[in-house]
Amino acid sequence: MAVQQGVRHHPRVMVMQPVLEISATDDFALWPVGEQKSYGYLVLNGELTPAEVGTAVRQIADCNDFEPDEEHGPCPTDPLGIFLHGLLTMPDLVAAGGFAVTDNATGTVFEPGCCSGLEGWRDWLEVLDGTGCAYFGHDPFSVAERVNHMVRLTLDAHGTDGSPVIDLSVDQVRRLVAGAQQDLQDFLSLAGTWAEQHLPTHAGAVTAALSRALDLAPTP
Repeated sequence: MAVQQGVRHHPRVMVMQPVLEISATDDFALWPVGEQKSYGYLVLNGELTPAEVGTAVRQIADCNDFEPDEEHGPCPTDPLGIFLHGLLTMPDLVAAGGFAVTDNATGTVFEPGCCSGLEGWRDWLEVLDGTGCAYFGHDPFSVAERVNHMVRLTLDAHGTDGSPVIDLSVDQVRRLVAGAQQDLQDFLSLAGTWAEQHLPTHAGAVTAALSRALDLAPTP
């Protein structure tokens, strides 16, 4: 009697992760950082190594570097103070990146584009409960749109040859966003501990600045 071979079905697994865009760190020596590919992404969560946390803090501080002026007070003269000055004094902070969504069944990835920032992650809540649409950068023009009880993620809304899309239920996106928000909160807690060890004289101020850059409540 012939034996029927069972068909193995691979469940569709969706993953949403907060990612920080990383630039080159070749000559950075103010604290230990990890080796990262320039213009790649670092996933933020509570499981990063100390060197990876150092990379993330360096990148967020670098995102907020600026020419000192009177509005933000006198700039320190020491290298560490100079580098942290923008992060610690700018009222509106940014952190290049966003939430990336991966469909592990197909390998399709929805990534933030240029000029997207983790400080704007709450735009996902606007998709769910507000206007129903949000743009996450350009080149590619990543767009999330709510249509009834579904959310469509278009990888490049301006793509001339069409664009891959990911369709998810509103409830599924809500769970994914909550998980990504928790990853950010876990990273912030980890960064607070890291700052106490590596930047003891600036630990409280750096942690508070990171919470503003990531639009999170301060750690207790």
